[in-house]
This record gives sequence, structure tokens and C-alpha cells, in this order.
Amino acid sequence: MKRALHLLLALTMTAALAACSSGNNGGGTGSGNNTASSSPTASETTGEATKATPKKVELKVFMSFPRFKDQFENYFARFKEKELTEKNIDVSIQLEMPNADQAKQILQSRLSSGDAPDLYTLHANDIPTYFDAGYVADLTGQPFVGKLYEAVTETVKYDGKVAALPLESLSWGYLYNKKIFADNGLTPPQTLDEMKAAAEKLQSAGVKPFLLAFQESWIPQLMMALSLGGTVSSAHPDWIEKMNAGEASYADVRSVFDSIDLIMANGTDKPFETGNEAGAAAFANGGAAMWVQGPWNAETILKVNPSMEFGVAPLPVSNNPEDTMINLATSTSLALSPTSANKEVALDLLNYILDDKDSSALFEELKFNPIATVHTYEVFPWVNEASEYVSKGKAYLDLKLPNGVTDETAKLLQSYYAKDVTQDDIIASLDKVWRTSVSSN
Repeated sequence: MKRALHLLLALTMTAALAACSSGNNGGGTGSGNNTASSSPTASETTGEATKATPKKVELKVFMSFPRFKDQFENYFARFKEKELTEKNIDVSIQLEMPNADQAKQILQSRLSSGDAPDLYTLHANDIPTYFDAGYVADLTGQPFVGKLYEAVTETVKYDGKVAALPLESLSWGYLYNKKIFADNGLTPPQTLDEMKAAAEKLQSAGVKPFLLAFQESWIPQLMMALSLGGTVSSAHPDWIEKMNAGEASYADVRSVFDSIDLIMANGTDKPFETGNEAGAAAFANGGAAMWVQGPWNAETILKVNPSMEFGVAPLPVSNNPEDTMINLATSTSLALSPTSANKEVALDLLNYILDDKDSSALFEELKFNPIATVHTYEVFPWVNEASEYVSKGKAYLDLKLPNGVTDETAKLLQSYYAKDVTQDDIIASLDKVWRTSVSSN
């Protein structure tokens, strides 16, 4: 399953927007009747009033990253101006941005109760579940699709259809502080033994090797995402298929706990008192050398310390350096609800996310990877660093797990750190959730 994705497709689009025009049948031209020529007819008055009164539309937009609230509010304000100018539609956008720990549960409740947002974010790996449930509209043929890099398009396809607009296309591993590494003569470890030696060296120098921020359960879950992804992709390529067939267990990949245990044993104190925002600030200020967190947090980190230099490296999962690979994924994507009462305007907003003129600045500000031909900004150093692993074939596609498995993993790893559950407890629980999800589908 070792694959490097190459971004090949280069297509552009022109969007034709119909301008509103009103019909005037001016009277009195050349008639010499000044009163008649200066007074509008009844039809002219009605036409001008119709043109001047914009159509009012409200869109409900649900997005799972409140750290980008200001950026999206500003971008949506530009969309509102564009829609009013070009289509005479006055759009009000009700933007809902719960934190990542709560977002999925809130969204599922909204969808199941018939209160679906017009547009909402979801992880690309969840697209099949939501699509099969009838919650995701087919976006194949929308203008934005022709702008996407081919490899990125594949990550949001299901059953041959484009089911969402990708936002975050990622090459990710753990983050590391380049200054701390340089000061201690370290380079990113390529095996578990090298990582253990690096941790020992940092501890001896009085530096905490890993930042732990476990207040929000989605963060410790990232340890399993990387350890399981690397383990399955290198040593158990048919594990997911066997799990779906009821022929495998998490016991077969128990070695994932080797890297998880190493991180937990060499982490910062009181992780349950540290959430994502505080964790980003601590990492930006040199609170630890490494953080199992993705480059999607770059904007938050650099807001605290704009001069910080951090890198992205793959997490070792064994003592074979060939098993140390970067994770390739599209995490957050934007979907359209099939029940939207304002699909035309919702699609306008969806396509505006990849606007030829404005999109590049948005993605650069968010510190997201370029995903389309309209993105012309210079990529960030950590993107190039991760891409070097990809170019060498040391990468794998993010694993697609059944619905509910990731959420259960998140809760269990919090309990595992607190020593409330054992490895065997986690294995039994995840096996059960997996079987339940597969049978229910």
C-alpha cells in the first residue's frame, strides 16, 4: 500500500454569471413632450423596484474548525458582496463552528432530526457512510471539480461520484521543533530505537520529548491514526479487508502500542488540563520537542510564535526504517445537503471556495496545502519536507475505518493514559465496535 500521490491534473474553469437586466420602453423620444419624457411609466417604475429589491436567502453552514472562524467569516463576507452584485441575492450566512470533539455528534443529531445545514464539513473517510445514508449530494460536474488536482479528487470520490469539496489535503506525521532538534544534534528518528534514544537524550537535556494535550479526545487519537496507518500499510496490507470479513483483530496489530507507549511515557505533565489551543501555544513556545499533531495547526502555532520553525516527520512504528512513512489524507471536506432549500446559492458558495481569483489567498492564510490549479501561492517549508518522503515512496493513504471506530479510539486512549483500561480492553472494545459497524451497514 506504499503509494506516493502525484498531483497531475491542470484544468481551469470560467463561470458564466447571468446579469440582471430590466426592460425599458422609454416614451417621448423625439416627441417634444418634456413632461412625458421625464416621467417614468408604470412598467418602468415596477421594473426598477424589482431590480433594486434583492432576493433574500439564508444559508446554514456547519464547520468543525472554530480556530478558522475569522478567516471564513471574512471570506463569506466577500461571497455575499459577490452574490449581491452579480445575482442581486442578499445572502445571510448562519455559521456554526463547534469544537472538533463535539462537531460530529452535533452534526449527526442535526442530520438525523431533519435539521441539516445547507453545507457542512466532514472527514473524507466518513463520506461513504453519510452518502449511503442520503445525507450527501452528488457534486460531480460542479465547476470546482475541474480545478482539483486529480489525486485530491480521488480522496473525495465515492461510488464514482464526487461527494464533497476537499479543504485540507494533507501529508502529515508528527510536528517537531527544528531549533530544539538542532540544539541537541538530532534529526527525525527513522526507527523506534532511534526515537527511544532521541527521547532519552532530550530528557537528559531537560527537554520534554513530547507535548501531550489530551483534554480533547481527538488529539490523542492521532497517535493511533499514525501508528496503525504505518503498521497496517507496511506489515499487514490486508488487515482492513480481514477485519471487515470478521477474520482479524486489533490483537494482530498490537505493536501499535509500542509507539503510543513511548510517546505517553515521555510526555508533558497534566495532559488533561491542556487542549488544542493551549497545546499549540506550549509547542510554539518550546514546551516540548515533538507533538503528535498535524500541520493543520500551523496557523494556530504561528499566531503564537511567528518565527517558530517546525518540521513534519513520519512516526516510526518498528525498527525497519522502510516502515516509517508519511500519512496522505484529505481530512476536512465540505458537503452539500440534498435537502437544502437553497441549493443554487449553496452551490455558488461551495464553488466560491475554489474561486479563480480569491481562493488562493484563503488557502494560504489557512496554511492549507494547495489542492487545485487555481492555487498559486508558495508552499510552506513543512509541506516540502513531508513531500520529500512522498517522492521517495515513503507514504501511505490514510486508512478508511468503519464509522464509530475513530471516536471509540479517542475515548479509549484517554482512559489508557489514565490507566483505566488495558491494551486488551482496547483491543476487545475496538473489535466489537468494528463488527457492529460492519454488520449495521
